[in-house]
Amino acid sequence: MRFDLLKILLVDDNQHMRILLIEILRAIGVQHVFEAMDGAEALSIMRSTAIDVVFTDLSMNGVDGLDFVNLVRRAPNSPNPLVPIVMITGHSTQRRVHEARDAGVNEFLAKPVTARGVIHRLTLLIENPRPFVRTEDYFGPDRRRRADPRHTGPWRRAEDANTAYLDVESDRIRPS
Repeated sequence: MRFDLLKILLVDDNQHMRILLIEILRAIGVQHVFEAMDGAEALSIMRSTAIDVVFTDLSMNGVDGLDFVNLVRRAPNSPNPLVPIVMITGHSTQRRVHEARDAGVNEFLAKPVTARGVIHRLTLLIENPRPFVRTEDYFGPDRRRRADPRHTGPWRRAEDANTAYLDVESDRIRPS
């Protein structure tokens, strides 16, 4: 993988966390790392530089991570609503993970951050990008990670029309 070609933006008000992430990214060959202390500064950087991946903290002073993601995904003047975003936080409760997911993050990374975790999230973003979905109240990567063969409810997306499902009564795969 050509990590050296990536332009990565780190958004965190904690300088020590940014330094740790920079060291991890440099160790795998990333050469272009940009830093911001909050979401407002990050948006400014994104308006002047084509960023490939964003790593943002959830809790920050000023414009926090959730507000930042919402601005990137939904603001009419967003510099890049499709940029892959990894949310990093020490608050990895199910509620916070769902908030980040519903804001439109691509991946979630719990602290303490490890090199393996950072590399894994970058690899997922590059090798397995998820399509983006737009509904009345959501814009971001498809939140479904995989097709659930036990799903018996109605499919809610046009591309699901050609999807098969498992009929639990007959235990047979049937087209939807």
